[in-house]
Amino acid sequence: MGERRRRRSSGSKCLPIGQLLEGDCLERLREIPSESIDLVFADPPYNLQLDRELLRPNNTIVDGVDDAWDKFQSFADYDTFSRAWLAEARRVLKPNGAIWVIGSYHNIFRLGTALQDLGFWLQNDVIWRKVNPMPNFRGKRFTNAHETLIWAGRDRHSRVTFNYDALKAGNDDVQMRSDWLYPICSGPERLKDDGGRKAHPTQKPEALLHRILIGTTNPGEIVLDPFFGTGTTGAVAERLGRRWIGIERERDYVLAAKERIGKEESLSTAALETLRPRRAEPRVGFGAIVELGMIRPGARVCDQRGRIWAEVRADGSLAQPGPRGVIRQGSIHRLGAEVQGKSACNGWTFWHYESDGRRRPIDALREEARLRLGLVGDRPAALAAE
Repeated sequence: MGERRRRRSSGSKCLPIGQLLEGDCLERLREIPSESIDLVFADPPYNLQLDRELLRPNNTIVDGVDDAWDKFQSFADYDTFSRAWLAEARRVLKPNGAIWVIGSYHNIFRLGTALQDLGFWLQNDVIWRKVNPMPNFRGKRFTNAHETLIWAGRDRHSRVTFNYDALKAGNDDVQMRSDWLYPICSGPERLKDDGGRKAHPTQKPEALLHRILIGTTNPGEIVLDPFFGTGTTGAVAERLGRRWIGIERERDYVLAAKERIGKEESLSTAALETLRPRRAEPRVGFGAIVELGMIRPGARVCDQRGRIWAEVRADGSLAQPGPRGVIRQGSIHRLGAEVQGKSACNGWTFWHYESDGRRRPIDALREEARLRLGLVGDRPAALAAE
């Protein structure tokens, strides 16, 4: 595992790829070069302000978050700390980089204000609704059954990665919503210390990080977690072929994270491929389809039901006799809209051609055209216009 990580690091100067940096997050963040990180995922201290033990109705103690790293003297101290690490996180992000921050009602609103004040551009807030939240033992408020995540670009001009089509395909072809349903980390996934207690009180479920990394990064990109804990971000990143850097100051967490990630193996390259959005495919104009002889001039195309017909012209336009014998002519999109009395039309899916006795949308010809033209990377300028 160590050798594999060293090989990955060789292509990124001064970046500790695949390493867990032990120490204070601010000090270690300052060591990261500017504009070098694709995504930051941060699960910072929540500042829960717990001042006494929380008891169950049977007087047993709830194993909550009472560690020293979660305690601050005041809201002002917490805000100073938050703005300092967020400023460093913004510095290390690439121009099109993004950040995810997770928190509870104790801190997420303060973090949201800091993000906007520092120049981040909010994309979404996401609600993680817990299937199995901790009960409210004292019965004096609603059961706290969710946490909030904020997703933000480095600035308002950032073109952040969003794999919309991949998320939709994995959601049974339904758009991915901003409310996510997952259980809290439990069972075999929950790390335990030598005494059988939770190794970390706020360990996040791997499913949560899986969706974030699939949806907002691409294989090979660099993910930084400045509050690494027991290494959930690193473990999921390792599995999904993303490169990672972790920062953690607590020695017990460092040891647990290293042991955990050392057991991970990356998926195969093929398994890591996400569904490419149609807009990312090299564009091929209908004229190229005609030039390649895939549909010849003079051929007829029609709507799906065969009620509306048009003739293919040599220049890649379509023509149809109109009222009083006037010829209507235009692109596949413009004529498609005109014959339907609409302002716009996707001609690729509206017009069909006949093959083997079946009607198929002309869109089916584009992939074959890309293969013939060798469009596997940047598209030639001559084919950029549809």
